[in-house]
Amino acid sequence: MIFDRVKPLDAILATAEKKGLHRSLGAFQLTMLGIGAVIGTGIFVLTSEAAQKAGPGMLLSFVVAGFVCAVAALCYSELASMVPVSGSAYTYTYAVTGELLAWMVGWALILEYAVGASAVAVGWSNHLAGLLDGIGFHLPNAIKNADALMAHAQVAFGAKPNVDLQTAMDTGGWINVPAVFVVGLVTWLLVIGTTESARVNAVLVLIKITALTAFIALTLPVLNGTHFNSPAEPFLPTGTTGMLGAAASIFFAYVGFDAVSTAAEETKNPQRNVPIGLIGSLGICTIFYLLVASGAIGAIGAQPVAGLDGSVLAPGSAEMAGRCARIVASGAMEPLVCSKEALVHVLQVINWPVIGRLVGIAAVLALPSVVLMMMFGQTRVFFTMARDGLLPEKLASVHPKFRTPHVVTVVTGIGAAIASAILPVGKLADYSNSGTLFAFFMVAVSVMVLRRTDPGRKRPFRTPGVWIIAPLAIIGCIGLYVSLPLTAILVLPGWGLIGLLIYFFYSRSRSHVGRGIIDVPEPEAYDGLAPRVPGTE
Repeated sequence: MIFDRVKPLDAILATAEKKGLHRSLGAFQLTMLGIGAVIGTGIFVLTSEAAQKAGPGMLLSFVVAGFVCAVAALCYSELASMVPVSGSAYTYTYAVTGELLAWMVGWALILEYAVGASAVAVGWSNHLAGLLDGIGFHLPNAIKNADALMAHAQVAFGAKPNVDLQTAMDTGGWINVPAVFVVGLVTWLLVIGTTESARVNAVLVLIKITALTAFIALTLPVLNGTHFNSPAEPFLPTGTTGMLGAAASIFFAYVGFDAVSTAAEETKNPQRNVPIGLIGSLGICTIFYLLVASGAIGAIGAQPVAGLDGSVLAPGSAEMAGRCARIVASGAMEPLVCSKEALVHVLQVINWPVIGRLVGIAAVLALPSVVLMMMFGQTRVFFTMARDGLLPEKLASVHPKFRTPHVVTVVTGIGAAIASAILPVGKLADYSNSGTLFAFFMVAVSVMVLRRTDPGRKRPFRTPGVWIIAPLAIIGCIGLYVSLPLTAILVLPGWGLIGLLIYFFYSRSRSHVGRGIIDVPEPEAYDGLAPRVPGTE
């Protein structure tokens, strides 16, 4: 049987208790971590991506994506309060539906966290380039994006050459060096230590909130109602399909709140503080998103840009980059959908260039906190999987001085750096969403299964109306997944197939649960020295 390996909840809790990470985070720090993980590329950068897909209708996209995250957050809160250990959805699935599905969730979480970190790094790079341009220091195109690389790749794979693709080839870049740099910086910070990372993050969160508050205060007074709905600027220029497609992409703007649950093993009083961090951070972020999006739409409009054949271009595509470059070269105002630093662009258009630059500085200072939280979540998932024997045990090594999982942190950093170097932010966000939606789907399933199989277990936080909330989360995740671009839809099963091959050819035979080891190895196995194989002493 392939579904017969379920790790008992009591064993999971015992593992965390005997070989846990240092508990140092409180409710305020968790909420700040959640806000730091959520508010970032989604609102600073993906606003333009969403506008290209849905126009002003992206307001509804924020609502739809936020609702799905809200019901998923309620499911997360119950499981996180019951199982306050590292691993997030992976750990919950292991305890409820078994090892195989747990492995698939953990494998999918790589798309959420590592690929998500890459997307945020690219967003940070775009803002850094814009900030440097504003002070007269221009980074060479060759090292600040990969538009030319993407255009050449499309032509190589059979795309018909056109003027937009040619423009991307001529004006685009080949590798995103700033994105690689920020991933390296965050990797180093995470190796130093969790508490230090959280302190830095709290300062950056305040910077982000201040910047977004300033944007809201300056744009709401100049709203133009015609930008929301008029014959020339329809509210849903791409229809309901476009709105849902934008919701699927903008879902990335909310991803990160679940990273709070991955910090449960490093949290003081997790039964109380984890639910506070999850729900609190999501609620605060939703309010900001709706206000910021309304300000951007009302100030300068948000209509999509069409291609040579009149169809709406895919954001992040080489054709889109080429068309936007041609619009700017013609002397026309750059549309919101073309801007790689949307909020800065809006403030510049409405004659607040100095404040716009300050918002750009805030993004440059603060977006690394999102990269930090994404990579934080990834390393903790990998750490837990390695501790369960599903990945090489060396990955679970804890640094003897900093007490952090340094090996897996460096491995994650290398992977995130490579992805951020060559892929655009929109595509990375969509790929990340495919893995996230699968993980959220499994969390909603797990909370219902556990209510049936273990109803008597203590639940410090209970999902209200679980038989309504959890099915809504499942339906919402499926709906958003099928609304993703085709390539992003195909990424999940393709990535999953690779994961299955690794599981059956490597992980299954080395699983601690499969070998009857449900306890935890002695601490010496993780003290940074050469690990010994559990059960061979």
